[in-house]
Amino acid sequence: MRTFAIGDIHGGLKALLQVLNQLEITENDTLIFMGDYVDGWSESAQVVEFLLQLSKKINCIFIKGNHDVWCEDWLKNGTVNASWYLHGGKETMDSYEGFSRNERIQHLQFFEKMPLYHIDNQNRLFIHAGFTSLYGVQRELHEGIFNTDRSLWEMMLAMDKNLEKTSPFFPKRLQLYHEIYIGHTPTTNYNEPLPMNFYNLWNIDTGAAFKGKITAINVDTKAIFQSENLPSLYPNEKGRNK
Repeated sequence: MRTFAIGDIHGGLKALLQVLNQLEITENDTLIFMGDYVDGWSESAQVVEFLLQLSKKINCIFIKGNHDVWCEDWLKNGTVNASWYLHGGKETMDSYEGFSRNERIQHLQFFEKMPLYHIDNQNRLFIHAGFTSLYGVQRELHEGIFNTDRSLWEMMLAMDKNLEKTSPFFPKRLQLYHEIYIGHTPTTNYNEPLPMNFYNLWNIDTGAAFKGKITAINVDTKAIFQSENLPSLYPNEKGRNK
């Protein structure tokens, strides 16, 4: 049995299919999606529909991202968050043209059921953005942090890479879990097209919302699988490159 973590998708169904085709998934495998299924490219609703159908055949875990919260609010009560609209929300709303009321309800239920994080039986944490509690995700006071926090990632970037894990200065948050997998902040912001790893933390958002790729990683072997750059798959669109 294999476990794959899959980074932010942002409406890029064509790229997602490229990645899944490389994985050659079987019924014994587990797919952990890191959130942000919508907002960016033109197939957000189609991504959600595809994932709903995929989960009927394959064991899938869908972590909720911040863009998914916005889309959920819109599907539930018509709320159009201003930031959401400017950062891919308009494209997501457009993608739902032709979807029936019943289909939209099914998609809303899909978002409502999403966990904010997942901890597997090897004490690996999968979370969209990060957490702040020194006692772990179960002790976090504000759940909204799970899909918006960047302090965990920024701490990793600023850390002395020679710091020993036995040092009293080694961050407690990193000692809580065997490994931590996140998305949310594109590695392409740092001119890196691949997932970035520091100590036991892996960032697998490789910029699919912008000019990067969708990435999957085998969490046991660390084998990496990537799509083409999203602009090449959607040549007549801008995604979030505005």
